[in-house]
Amino acid sequence: MKRIVRFSKGFLPAAIISTLLVLGGAAGYIINRGFNLGIDFKAGLIQEVQFAPGAFSLTYTGGGNAVVSLDLDRNTLYIAVSGAGMEKTHAFPLGEYGALGSLKNALEGVEGISVRLSAPEDAPSSLLVQSARGNPQLGTAPYVMHYLPPDRDPVSLEALRAALGSLGDASVQVLGRHEEQRYMIRMDDTTAEGEAGSQVIAALENAFGPNSVAVARSDYVGSRFSKNLTDQTALLMGLTLLLILIYASIRFKPQYAVGAVLAIAHDALMMTAFITWTRMEFNTTTIAALLTILGYSINDTIVIFDRIRETRRIYPVDPFVDILDRAISETLGRTVITTLTTMLAVLSLFIFTAGSMKDFALALLVGMVCGVYSTIFIASGFVYYWDVMAKKQARKKGLAGAYT
Repeated sequence: MKRIVRFSKGFLPAAIISTLLVLGGAAGYIINRGFNLGIDFKAGLIQEVQFAPGAFSLTYTGGGNAVVSLDLDRNTLYIAVSGAGMEKTHAFPLGEYGALGSLKNALEGVEGISVRLSAPEDAPSSLLVQSARGNPQLGTAPYVMHYLPPDRDPVSLEALRAALGSLGDASVQVLGRHEEQRYMIRMDDTTAEGEAGSQVIAALENAFGPNSVAVARSDYVGSRFSKNLTDQTALLMGLTLLLILIYASIRFKPQYAVGAVLAIAHDALMMTAFITWTRMEFNTTTIAALLTILGYSINDTIVIFDRIRETRRIYPVDPFVDILDRAISETLGRTVITTLTTMLAVLSLFIFTAGSMKDFALALLVGMVCGVYSTIFIASGFVYYWDVMAKKQARKKGLAGAYT
C-alpha cells in the first residue's frame, strides 16, 4: 500500500507563511515604489544597436532618386534608381564581390555613385550591416554602411552602461551571443520623440568612435499606449481569474472553485513579491510568464481535485482530512515528475539565454515551485477548512433544532 503523507498538518503553517510572504511583497512594493517597469509600460525609447564600424560611405549626384538596401537573405546589395525617365535596380551579389574593394569598384560603375572606403579593401563583403539610422535615399550627404570585422575587440556591457550613464536611467540587455555585439537599450524619454535616440547614438559614438554603431531598430512608446497596455494587463488578469472560477464551479463544488482561484491568486502575489524585491524588469515578457504559471498551477490543482473526488467516492466513510492526504499522496509522484521535467527545459533557457528570455525562465522556475506549493497547501487547505466550517455550522443548526 502506498504510504500516505500527512500534508494536512502543514495547512495552517503554510497559510501563516504565505500570509507573511504576501505582506512582505506588499511592503516591497511600497518601499521600492512599485515595479521596475519596462519600456512597454511607460513612455520611452527602445533601441536595438550593434557595434559595427563604418565600412564605406555612399553619395549620389546623378538624376532622379537612388535608394540603397541590403538583403541579407539574398546576400545582395541593391541600388534602386528611379525618376528622370528611368527605373532601374542594380544588384550586387556579395558572393560575387567578395571583398569591399571589388564591391566599391562595382558600385562606382553606377552613374552618379561615389564610394569612400573606411575599412580595409580586403575585408569580406559578406560582413556588411545596414543601419536603420539615416536616410537610405542617397544624396550629397554621405550614407554609411557598416560591417562586422572578425578580429574586433568586443565592447563590454559595463563599458556600454558607463557610456550611457550621462543620459540617466537606461537599461541595457544583451541580444543573442555576446560576440555579435547586439544590445537592446531602454530608457525614459521626456524629450520630443526621436531626440532620445539621437542622444543614445551620440553618447555611444563619443565613447567608442564615429560611425561605430549600427541601429537595427528604434521605437518610441507613447504615454497613451503604455497606459492602455497597463489597463489591458489588469483586465486580462482579472478575466483569467473569473474564467477559472466559472470553470471550476461547473466541474466541482463552489468551495473547490474558490480554492483554485485562491491558489492561483496566491501564485500571482508570490511572483509579484519576487519581481518587486529582485527588481526584475516588469514587461510583456513578465506578463507572459505570469499567465504561463497560472495555467500550469490550475492544471495541477484540477488533477488533485479530481483525485480527491474519486477518493471520496471510494472511501465514503473516511474522514475528509484522510481523503485529502490520500489524494495528494497518490498524485505526488505525478506532480514531482511533471514539474522536474518541465523545469529541466526551463533551466536550459535560464542557463543558455540572456536578457528578457533569462528573466522569463527565472520567473517560470520560481512560479513552478509556487504552483506546486499552492496546489498542495493553499487550494487543498482551503477546501479542508471549508469542510470543517460547514460541519460546525451543521452541528449548530442540529443543536438549535433539538431545542425547538
